[in-house]
Amino acid sequence: MADALATLMNPVASATGTAPSKTAGVTTKTATDATTIANNFETFLTLLTTQLKNQNPLDPLDTNQFTQQLVQFTQVEQQMKLNTQMSSLIAIEQAAQSTAAMAYLGSTATVDGATTKLESGSAKWTFTADKPSSATINIKNSTGALVYSANYTVNAGQQNFQWDGRGNTGTKYPDGDYTMTISAKDASGNAVAISTQVSGVVDSVDLNATPPTLQIGGQSFTADKIKKVVRPGL
Repeated sequence: MADALATLMNPVASATGTAPSKTAGVTTKTATDATTIANNFETFLTLLTTQLKNQNPLDPLDTNQFTQQLVQFTQVEQQMKLNTQMSSLIAIEQAAQSTAAMAYLGSTATVDGATTKLESGSAKWTFTADKPSSATINIKNSTGALVYSANYTVNAGQQNFQWDGRGNTGTKYPDGDYTMTISAKDASGNAVAISTQVSGVVDSVDLNATPPTLQIGGQSFTADKIKKVVRPGL
């Protein structure tokens, strides 16, 4: 009898051992587990009833093991209900994220990043310096080749940088993606942290990603990277 009960409980332990990562997987697995639990519990009650009917009156059955099995069944059932509730909460959260992401479509967003597009001879970046410093600004094309480099004196705070698409020798570079890097030092020669941001129109939203990503200038950004949003026409 104990071996039979152990066999019955094995599928239950397997069902609760791994938490699925996707909402659809949670829902499907929970439904399958519920069926397994119901079938196992039915078999368990049948075995229990049969054992009780056929027990020796002079040597009654020890019910401790059955009690423990009943407790285990109850615990597993409660865990499955919790999993179902969690999957519902995840689905609600994902729907909220998708709705929020869709609201950015067509807007001009400023995001943390260093790569922007050169279009019609103009590429723009915004950067923020912790303190006044001497900085070297390098711009590279999509293949990683250096196309522009110059030294500047920058102030503390946020400031804009616009590049006309020309290299140090006057070469005019084609439209495309360009990445800016800045290395800076203060008057004492200590490194100064400088963060960069880029702006662009949110062309599309990828709702298949988790969380959803915004497509800005051919690049993907999550909503937490957005620093500023300007609605169309403003």
